[in-house]
Amino acid sequence: MNVRTLFKIPFLLLAVCAAFLLAAAPAHADGIIIPNPPPDRPISWRDVPLTVKYHQVDVTIANQIATTHVDQVFVNDAHYAVEGTYLFPLTEDAVINSFEMTVDGKKLTGRLLGKDEARAIYERIVREQRDPALLEYVGRGAFQASIFPIPPGGERRIELTYTQVLDKTVGLVHYRYPLNTEKFSARPLERVAVTVRIEDRVPVRAVYSPGFDIAVQREGENAATASYEASDVLPDRDFDLYYSVSTDAIDINFLSYKPSDEDGYFLLLVTPPLESVATDVVAKDVIMVLDTSGSMEGEKLIQAKLAAAYILDQLRERDRFGVVSFNSAVQKLSGKLLPAAERRRGHAFITGLVARGSTDINRAVLEAAASADPQRTTILILLTDGQPTVGEIDPERILANAQRALPDSVRLFPFGLGYDVDTYLLDKLSSGQRGVSGYVRSDERIDEAVSEFFARVEAPVLTDVSLDFVGIDVEDLYPYPMPDLFAGTQLAVLGRYHAGGTAALAVDGRIGDRAPTYRYPGLMFAKEGGPDFIARLWAQRKVGYLLSQIRLNGADEELVAEVIELSTRYGIVTPYTSFLVDEPELALSSEGRRELTRNFDARGAGGASAAPTGAAAVGRAMAEKQLASADQANVSSAQQVKHIGDATFIRRDEVWTDTRFDASVMHAEAVAFGSRRYFDLLRQYPEIGRYLALGDRVIVVLGDKAFRITSS
Repeated sequence: MNVRTLFKIPFLLLAVCAAFLLAAAPAHADGIIIPNPPPDRPISWRDVPLTVKYHQVDVTIANQIATTHVDQVFVNDAHYAVEGTYLFPLTEDAVINSFEMTVDGKKLTGRLLGKDEARAIYERIVREQRDPALLEYVGRGAFQASIFPIPPGGERRIELTYTQVLDKTVGLVHYRYPLNTEKFSARPLERVAVTVRIEDRVPVRAVYSPGFDIAVQREGENAATASYEASDVLPDRDFDLYYSVSTDAIDINFLSYKPSDEDGYFLLLVTPPLESVATDVVAKDVIMVLDTSGSMEGEKLIQAKLAAAYILDQLRERDRFGVVSFNSAVQKLSGKLLPAAERRRGHAFITGLVARGSTDINRAVLEAAASADPQRTTILILLTDGQPTVGEIDPERILANAQRALPDSVRLFPFGLGYDVDTYLLDKLSSGQRGVSGYVRSDERIDEAVSEFFARVEAPVLTDVSLDFVGIDVEDLYPYPMPDLFAGTQLAVLGRYHAGGTAALAVDGRIGDRAPTYRYPGLMFAKEGGPDFIARLWAQRKVGYLLSQIRLNGADEELVAEVIELSTRYGIVTPYTSFLVDEPELALSSEGRRELTRNFDARGAGGASAAPTGAAAVGRAMAEKQLASADQANVSSAQQVKHIGDATFIRRDEVWTDTRFDASVMHAEAVAFGSRRYFDLLRQYPEIGRYLALGDRVIVVLGDKAFRITSS
């Protein structure tokens, strides 16, 4: 993770819809061709060498009406002709107004299949091929068409367009595109690119995708174009897009998920207006504290100066600023904060800075604190590449001094440059002042990282934010503490609740010397069901927070046990939470998890005994922050771990095992793959299809029941 990722305000403008596959990746993407195996060789349909030359999807969403255009070219790499059936799975909630399909300029004969007809086709292929992969789509309809023979080396271009009216639930419009290529591709796709256009009659506010990091370009208040591009990837889930439209000063959107057998999870999106329409931006003070010790000489100081100059140029008319440089001594631009109109003085001061001497962080922070106005929102940016080496050098005393001196109005954002920084000191400084620390690796540019961060926080619209839910008991909210709101960003809050129902929300904060309250009645907490990605996203946030607390405050046994439990349950695999991959025999049993808890610190998993400096310390701090501020429900890159909904499976002894299964206390009913009981189970519990699609040897938990699928 780089610092540009770290300083994203939670849930930056995101959107996702489709994929563009280049350069003949192995077969089968969104639309699937099921080839007829050649009569002279009884091979699986997935072994027929049919590849995708390219696959492009363009989506336009106008006033909740989505038009999706799909363009695919299939290439026959076999030395014999290939024909088969084209299937395009339709999302279960899609309302299709039109569906047209052409092949090489000619309209192709096909038909829409309802869920029952599509299920019959999927099940028939499973029986005939002994391949459960298509059970992923049980519960969906499909478009079906016959594909005429493709000669060896030949191509077939398939274009289709369909239109659907999107549902709007609790203020959010939801679009889903059925893209799940992992089980059908033999190697990663060389390139994936996405284009999504959103237009509406009223301002487009929150734009969010739970699975992919998307850049969004705003085109005025009422339109946005989203783009995503990656290479060497295997998309393995549907692309979900949520967006809202609203004219409210501060818009909120709410999603919740409640498993049948445990407390629920919720996601709250709080979206202030775009910068271009923000009429009540808080006047702020910006204090830059720059390390000019001898180790900053050269390129580091040059880049730090560029970053500081950029910040000066972005100040608004009512803003004020200060500059503090420090080495063995401390030098201030002025004894008081200057108005933005005097930024030229700041530029001249910064230009004249030279690197020499040692590092007195304690005195620098105290001098900055002396300039801070308790009545004004203050952003304090500290840039340093080293540990304190002169003056007060004990981290605990520096922290105590800072806590006494800094007013509550200060938000402290330290940047650690390189690996010779004290991550413990910087992280504690920031957390004590409702800020966040960032780290710039040696191969990253300081000016780019700092300027990108400041661009996101330079327009505060609500500070000292607090949330009050009335009617529903909520707990375990993240981020903690709550950050300020800035124009053009989104704040995402994840939490837990006990029982479903209706609640009201009050959002309190400050705008200058005012303390407004924004009220939102009628939030619906689900009594059962909902978007299941919320559970994994909440777990990531909590694990990141807990790991940080363990590193900064010590390896408390209860905190460690919770990290291990959550990491195993939700498959959160990092270098510091790798129990599921490294020691699955322990992670998958109650007694084993207790042993992992006892040995946590000894395994070097990030306890307080870990060194606070060096590349490993910086990497650990960055990994924790990435989890604690996660924008998407991430998936593990470990090949033996699979995420399906809110469940996690690990491959052990050729069996995909649900991490909720504990053999010491649970009994699993044995069900033979392809048997009558197997398909009866699928009809009784349609949601099991996505788990069975893993293979013919699976252990899955549904509520208080467990099932063991056997290959014979």
